[in-house]
Amino acid sequence: MSDATVILAAVERGEAKAADELLVLVYDELRRLAAFKLGQESPGQTLQPTALVHEAWLRLVGDRNPAFNDRTHFFRAAAEAMRRILIDRARSKNSQKHGGDFERVDFDALELATPEENEKLLAVNEALDKLAVEYPSQAELVKLRYFAGMTNEEAAPILGISVSTAKKHWAFSRAWLLNEIQENR
Repeated sequence: MSDATVILAAVERGEAKAADELLVLVYDELRRLAAFKLGQESPGQTLQPTALVHEAWLRLVGDRNPAFNDRTHFFRAAAEAMRRILIDRARSKNSQKHGGDFERVDFDALELATPEENEKLLAVNEALDKLAVEYPSQAELVKLRYFAGMTNEEAAPILGISVSTAKKHWAFSRAWLLNEIQENR
């Protein structure tokens, strides 16, 4: 058994120091994934990689004893937690409590024809939910690639598929999501 599997079992049993040991073991990789994902966000993003990792950690472990089968299960859950955090932030920024029905107009930016980053993120999330109904394994790959910032080479072993299958799933998923988003505009 790997160190991660032993520590994950200890976390599930509720051992006092196990969660701290797990955080030390996975922190650098989680922070790297968070930094990569946030690096793809629009300029002006105020969420820092460390804050994203800490928020995801609290959602994963918090005050409970979560059950993770193995390292793969843990990183899938971490990717989903990061996805939820980013989606919640995008929804919050788009909510009416941030200006009601008033819209701030930046005259210098009027020439831009692209939708705001939060709207893109929400559209991807909505399309991803639809993809998950028809193609769950492809949706898991998208979560790991898009929300956790992993490469096909990193995501393939977590999903238990070959790198070439991951590449095929990624190409299919991107086309499917783009089509779904364009249909719903």
